[in-house]
Amino acid sequence: MGRGARTAGWLSYLGGWVTGLIFLLLKREDRFVRFHAMQSLIFFGAMSIATTVFSYIPLLGFIGEGLAFVSFICWIVLMVAAARGRYYKLPIIGEYAEKWANSWKG
Repeated sequence: MGRGARTAGWLSYLGGWVTGLIFLLLKREDRFVRFHAMQSLIFFGAMSIATTVFSYIPLLGFIGEGLAFVSFICWIVLMVAAARGRYYKLPIIGEYAEKWANSWKG
């Protein structure tokens, strides 16, 4: 795997699900980038929805804040892993990301 793939891999996490979607569409021929872009799209998409929903429910707003903190930690870990050329799979989501990235080639 080249430096370009590693760069695209960590950049797919930089802007959350938006950059995940962009790199999924632009770099669909590279398996490494496809995996990280798919994982970014699934994880940060789900976290965006969950934090938004919890922020509007009285007495449960703290859950949204906790999810935002977890998202931030995962964001850093995932970018570093991709920059180092590693396939770091999040529990549950990583399996789906790998499966869908391998079957989806655009």
